[in-house]
Amino acid sequence: MDKQTKYNRALQISTDICIGCSHCIKVCPTEALRVTGGKAGIHADWCIDCGECYRVCPTRAIGVMDDDFKQIYNYKHRVLLVPSVFFAQFDDSVPRKIIYDIIGELGFTEVCAVEQSVDTLIDEINDYLHDAEKPVISSFCPAVIRLIQVRFPSLVDNIMKLLPPIEITAQYYKKRFEREGVEESGYGIFYLTPCIGKIAAVKSPVGGYTSPINGVINMDFFFNKVYLAYKQRIPITGTIRINGAISSKGVLFPTTGGESRHIKGKTIAIDGMKNVIDFLEKLENEEIKDLDFLEIRACDESCAGGILSYRNRFLTARSLRNYASQMPETHHLIFDYKNYCSAIVHMDKIEPRSMVKYDRDITMAIEKMENARKLKKVLPGIDCGACGAPSCEALAEDVVRGQAKVNACIFLRTILEKKGEISLEEAIQIMEGIWGSDRFKNE
Repeated sequence: MDKQTKYNRALQISTDICIGCSHCIKVCPTEALRVTGGKAGIHADWCIDCGECYRVCPTRAIGVMDDDFKQIYNYKHRVLLVPSVFFAQFDDSVPRKIIYDIIGELGFTEVCAVEQSVDTLIDEINDYLHDAEKPVISSFCPAVIRLIQVRFPSLVDNIMKLLPPIEITAQYYKKRFEREGVEESGYGIFYLTPCIGKIAAVKSPVGGYTSPINGVINMDFFFNKVYLAYKQRIPITGTIRINGAISSKGVLFPTTGGESRHIKGKTIAIDGMKNVIDFLEKLENEEIKDLDFLEIRACDESCAGGILSYRNRFLTARSLRNYASQMPETHHLIFDYKNYCSAIVHMDKIEPRSMVKYDRDITMAIEKMENARKLKKVLPGIDCGACGAPSCEALAEDVVRGQAKVNACIFLRTILEKKGEISLEEAIQIMEGIWGSDRFKNE
């Protein structure tokens, strides 16, 4: 059963579907998953909503906790902030005008490109770099921010204290509705996300910020609705306001290198969770120097490879490049964004996220850490996962926390059986406690 947390998260496990296969525990970058009783469970305070477990689950037991689509009808004005990668889910032959019209038929009164604020943000980033501690780490990817908070807390001060494009564009709409005299209860701002992490980020923003976004919609779910409507050629009965102003910089911003190429100084772009972790470990160990700005994205090909994307990430990236080649270098709303959003682009300091591995009492924590170190030497070190934990080190930590027993290790248990210190029946009971009794009923 999932442990309670003070952090909002977007992933949940359906225990009636989960088969306890252990795929998920092997890919979690913060070792937040365990198998017990034949079912996977999330240590919620450690989860960063990167979605790596969602990718590998063979039964789709890991699902997304997004907002109810019907809530859009609570508002008279219903704005959908659409990322560039959504349009790239369709073949280039599908006219954007038809996609816009279908979005209107599905209930929205206005649609806007999320990356409309990118032109203003790039200027703000270059100004920010003048006095910031180097290297500055982009604040674009919420999974990366949470990864740093949980696993690399010494690097949190390097995270850029500027809001990502989604929040700046949402603030623009909030200001615009205020200028038009629309009451706050009269409009709803919704974000279509290709990323599980952004669902959680909107609910629990970092940096002392409250998001004006009223709801987040799963892009995989919404794409299927739009694509079905397109294939069925549903009649268009109404109109939708299209705020399609976007620059080539904005279109490519969610792709790898789309941010760093516009930043002055020595920059580098990293994508893919494994590459991200390898790089951050080197950065934490001070093996990497002489860099000004780091664009770090959790997904391969950045948002083109988002967890909730439908299309192949390379085809998506190609479509984005094709569309960007048709767009101007900037757009006509850039001055509105500078006038109305510059004051709200900055956010407060980002704090490390408490990942209590051993104990809140420092003396006890040190003692348990030493015990875990000693226990790890006794364990075989092959990280087989048969204990229900992702690694021998994780099992050692679970044992000293009182969340597991050392005889969960199949190798140590075999030694105990050989010595006659544990019976075969007891060994089977231990395995059933981890993997469930049904696994041991096959003839």
